[in-house]
Amino acid sequence: MIPVHSSAIRAIGWAGGILTVCFHSGRIYDHPGVPYSVFEELLNAGSKGRYYNRYIRGRYR
Repeated sequence: MIPVHSSAIRAIGWAGGILTVCFHSGRIYDHPGVPYSVFEELLNAGSKGRYYNRYIRGRYR
């Protein structure tokens, strides 16, 4: 897991096509089928919460 600067997300990780997102609330979500490029974009996004909501949430289960 990589700690990130975000008001919503504490850390993110990617392994074998599974994106793991840990929120400050303590909830942890695994999203299978996420390409590494999407993980990189999330990692580099100016607003990680906005990127997550727009491009990941509800698209990958």
